[in-house]
Amino acid sequence: MISLPEFLKLPTPEVASLVKASGSKVVVFPINGTRRWFMLEHGDKQFDDPIAAYTEIVIKKHIELYKLFFNHGIETLITPVIGAEVLETRDDYMEKIGAEGLASIATQADFLSFYAEDKVRVNFYGDYRNALENTPYKNIITLFDDLTQKTQQHQQARLFFGVFADERKADEQTAKFAVDYFQKKGEVPTRDVIVENYYGEYVDKADIFIGFDRLSVFDYPFLRWGGEDLYFTVAPSLYMNEKQLRMILHDHLYTRRVEEPDYLSLSTEAFNEIKKYYQAKQDVVLGTGKLTSNIWLPSI
Repeated sequence: MISLPEFLKLPTPEVASLVKASGSKVVVFPINGTRRWFMLEHGDKQFDDPIAAYTEIVIKKHIELYKLFFNHGIETLITPVIGAEVLETRDDYMEKIGAEGLASIATQADFLSFYAEDKVRVNFYGDYRNALENTPYKNIITLFDDLTQKTQQHQQARLFFGVFADERKADEQTAKFAVDYFQKKGEVPTRDVIVENYYGEYVDKADIFIGFDRLSVFDYPFLRWGGEDLYFTVAPSLYMNEKQLRMILHDHLYTRRVEEPDYLSLSTEAFNEIKKYYQAKQDVVLGTGKLTSNIWLPSI
């Protein structure tokens, strides 16, 4: 096993080779805390058009992160970008930021260059067709369809954007699809067929989920199975850097892949070391936090 210090020093192509040698990876990475990151990093600046500046800056960070993952050997990235609650309870956000941000995925020059140069195939999943159909943002559906068509021949990497991809709507979508499928073919669709219909093409179950803020997983229906490795950053997602990603990849490749030991064979020294650790940390509960200016921060 390569030690973490060694792993952190490896050239990026070598890390990518190690990741790919372990099998194709599906990583779920919802990028959250974006407005918080922007205010922390750029809130003291004056912009002629704050919304346009926000969109441009955030897009560049998104692309930077997508490249980081793909350069490290991740072939499939699932990234939920906006939840159903935005349309239901935050119309102002959707009008000012959400709609422009969604449209930019399919129209902004930096995004389009990234897809073309890095040969990234793009798909969209979720209930966005129904959610946007009777709204002022209906044109986004066509933009998504056009981008999917334009990038379908790209083979280097896959990027799936989740738009209104909550579990409840996914169940409803799938129930309707299953009924239609049975009526046409006279048989019940398999899980693989259901996944392909929902995501636009078949996707394996998730290997890694990387969240931020309160410990919860969300918005990757049918890929959640209980065997994926869960990681949560303390800082907003856009602060993700190469060292953090390599720490996650090292943990996924090596420290979680070992079998549980035979406790009868462990030495007294080993038991004492483990006991000492548990005693020092026995009051620690992962997932608890505190409120600072009404923002939840983890207790660490």
